[in-house]
Amino acid sequence: MTVLTTPAPAPVAPRRTAALVWGVAVSAYVAAVFHRSSLGVTGVDAAHRFEINSSVLATFSVAQLAVYALMQVPVGVLLDRFGSRRLLIAGGALMVAGQVCFALATDVRLAVAARVLVGLGDAMTFISVLRIVAFWFPGRRNPMMTQLTGTLGQLGAILGAVPLVALLHRAGWTPAFLAVAAVGATVLLMIVVAVRDTPHGETAPGPAPDLAAVRRKLRAAWAEPGTRLGLWTHFVTQFSGSVFALLWGYPFLVQGQGLSPTAAASLLTLMTVAMFLTGPVIAHLCARHPFHRSVLVFVITGATAAVWAVVLAWPGRAPGWLLVTLVLVLAVNGPGSMIGFDYARTANPVNRIGSASGVVNVGGFLASIVLVLAVGVVLDLATPAGRAAPDLAAFRWAFAVQYALWALGAVQVLRYRNATRREAAARARTPATP
Repeated sequence: MTVLTTPAPAPVAPRRTAALVWGVAVSAYVAAVFHRSSLGVTGVDAAHRFEINSSVLATFSVAQLAVYALMQVPVGVLLDRFGSRRLLIAGGALMVAGQVCFALATDVRLAVAARVLVGLGDAMTFISVLRIVAFWFPGRRNPMMTQLTGTLGQLGAILGAVPLVALLHRAGWTPAFLAVAAVGATVLLMIVVAVRDTPHGETAPGPAPDLAAVRRKLRAAWAEPGTRLGLWTHFVTQFSGSVFALLWGYPFLVQGQGLSPTAAASLLTLMTVAMFLTGPVIAHLCARHPFHRSVLVFVITGATAAVWAVVLAWPGRAPGWLLVTLVLVLAVNGPGSMIGFDYARTANPVNRIGSASGVVNVGGFLASIVLVLAVGVVLDLATPAGRAAPDLAAFRWAFAVQYALWALGAVQVLRYRNATRREAAARARTPATP
């Protein structure tokens, strides 16, 4: 959970300077997404390199995601005290160190430790860039700049697909991940040179965090039904696309559907490109129809579950058009999960938005951790004895686990939507559907 104190209105800054600082900060987020997604297309190779089964491979992503989620509150407190520049530098250095370790590791424990370092650095990045936006741009431009930041960050996932697969198969494991680390080191140098916390320079270290105040904010945010509606919205919309992109999509496409590594990576790239197009559409619909956001949540969730049902029930391997349809629908999951943060923003006072957004952020990552582990375990249980890799039937059973999470999330979204309506009525606001 990210605890972020809302800053005062941004002073007027020269446009070119603001654009430069923001651009370099966004490159840090692009690099973070690149590091985060680098395991997504290398999972099959990682299983061979470390001679591990699907369950152990899942721990690589779980370690990374769990650390990311657990660090949200500490990172928010550190951000308030030390500012964006210091955290972006620390986060970049941690991710570079993690990728160097991953490049050189031959032991599973060292590989897991490397992914932990990547998760630690990743946890410090996005929220630090959002703080840059808040200080360098006028308040009226913040929503668009925030959406643009999240969208541009997905360029890292494109770099972590086809280019990384090609480099891995041409140069080998260690050179490929050392190259990934080199990209991160280059961005880190750019941050040191160009990024400043505010138009007036670097933020001076603030006072030691008041943990009692942090707890009070979190309790108040959690007590608001709209915050919990946001959490379950994030939960139900994010996990399928996230898990597909971060770990299990590539093995499913290569080992289950029989695609070539390049074709599988291309589908993951298509998924990322589609996110660029759908993100602004989702943002526009939420802004234009704020009282019908829950309808959009159910449409996204239902469409994702329906397309997966067709893919999993298809006799034999799915045709190309169906796999393209799958990744296009999954591409909406990421932008759809941002609706959860919109609920947090509209349900909480301005001094509590950071805490509420942090609560929301845990939802999707918790669901993703559960699904990553569950898919790994089911793949091991369902893979026929003597096979070196899971077959299509094993993947069908494994991805069917998603339906339990969708059912839980949909029930909770409906529950807290109704609670939010009752709360709005009790406060004598205009009756509306959230």
